[in-house]
Amino acid sequence: MTEAIKTDNLGKQFGDVTAVDDLSLRVRRGEIYAFLGLNGAGKTTTIRMLLGMIKPTVGEAQVLGTKIRLGRKNPWRAVGYLVETANAYPELTVRENLEAVRRLRPGTSPQAVERVITQLGLASYADRRAGTLSTGNAQRLGLAKALMHQPELLILDEPVSGLDPAGIVEIRELLLDLVRKQGVTIFMSSHILGEVARLADRIGIIHQGRLIQELDVAELERNRRQWLVVQARNREAAHGVLVDNGYSAELAAQNRIKIAGRQAIERPDEVATRLVKAGHAPTMLAVEQEDLEQYFLRLIGLENREKNEPNRARHLG
Repeated sequence: MTEAIKTDNLGKQFGDVTAVDDLSLRVRRGEIYAFLGLNGAGKTTTIRMLLGMIKPTVGEAQVLGTKIRLGRKNPWRAVGYLVETANAYPELTVRENLEAVRRLRPGTSPQAVERVITQLGLASYADRRAGTLSTGNAQRLGLAKALMHQPELLILDEPVSGLDPAGIVEIRELLLDLVRKQGVTIFMSSHILGEVARLADRIGIIHQGRLIQELDVAELERNRRQWLVVQARNREAAHGVLVDNGYSAELAAQNRIKIAGRQAIERPDEVATRLVKAGHAPTMLAVEQEDLEQYFLRLIGLENREKNEPNRARHLG
């Protein structure tokens, strides 16, 4: 069996609202599959159907070769999960919460509690009540519970939610280590493109309940648009110089000029040289790339939204 997760024409309706529509996924064993979508796209509903928490309106799902039915015991001995918020008993300590989870997992050794405490960097908080944890550490506790029984498959809904940058890096390395050394399969939802691009082997993009694109990370990077952004003291004059030199330049918001085309992106030094020679030296040059929301908007035909100016830039000078 090569597929850890398989869905066929999966759908879920809540009254008149279609949350998931005709979803067919294939997640291979031993890969990290990122399920991307804006808030409300249907990610969490899909995960809840995969876990047997809610019943599909149509279609079916298989997890580790088992058709998912409400009340069925398999395949949960081999699945770990974290959905939406990391729930815990607030009056119990971190260690007590983990011990309670261990006892609910027959065959899980007592040593598993200390193992996951170390794995998730919770040693300093082990005897602290769960209700006093920060959002980030509560998320760590949730991940520790998911890893308690060393599952073959991890299903994670926004696993780095609430973590600071250092915590995000730690969780990223942990997940990569689980895949590389233990062959764990990870299915994770997220709306953070930059983090997913560092983790995932393949990406599925969902919008309004429908899978609109499935591709690997390298293909995603090729598909995302880039442009060179220029600022100068006299924007209009600098724009005229660029157009006269054959660049596809346009005036943009925030007193900027956007230049499309590989020539400008790959050789920003030439753009700067032409402007300097014309007496309009740039005050800023940066290569920018579509963020996830912009990429989505373009996929669904709503890309012309000036308020969604890019926020990811690689400054060149």
